[in-house]
Amino acid sequence: MRILLDTNVLIAAFISHGSCHEIFEHCVRHHRMVTSEFVLNEVRDNLAFKFKVEERFLNQVADLLHSSAELVVLPPDIPRVCRDPNDDPILETAVSGRCRCLVTGDRDLLVLKKHEGVSLVSPADFWAYEAGVVDQG
Repeated sequence: MRILLDTNVLIAAFISHGSCHEIFEHCVRHHRMVTSEFVLNEVRDNLAFKFKVEERFLNQVADLLHSSAELVVLPPDIPRVCRDPNDDPILETAVSGRCRCLVTGDRDLLVLKKHEGVSLVSPADFWAYEAGVVDQG
């Protein structure tokens, strides 16, 4: 399954060893992860400025994401879909990357539930979603 982990999920995966970290590890092993420069830049900026992580760690995160995810190029004109326009590039990454699922903790995205064939699920609901997808084939 092609899958996008939102910025907030990726950051949580790298700063703690909780459920987002488990989801990240699972997706690296069992799915085709997708990302974009927009997502990579958000992850890097948030880790650097909000969480004050060292440059060495930022480079390791960037290398890991580049090696474990397919990089999609976003179109120049991103359609306006979300309540928060800053979330539109995230949604477009999932659509352009032909993802089946976008895992996010962002309520402005989660209210959509589904968009252009992409299911939007929270980290807490990911395992149930995953089980349902596997059961459906």
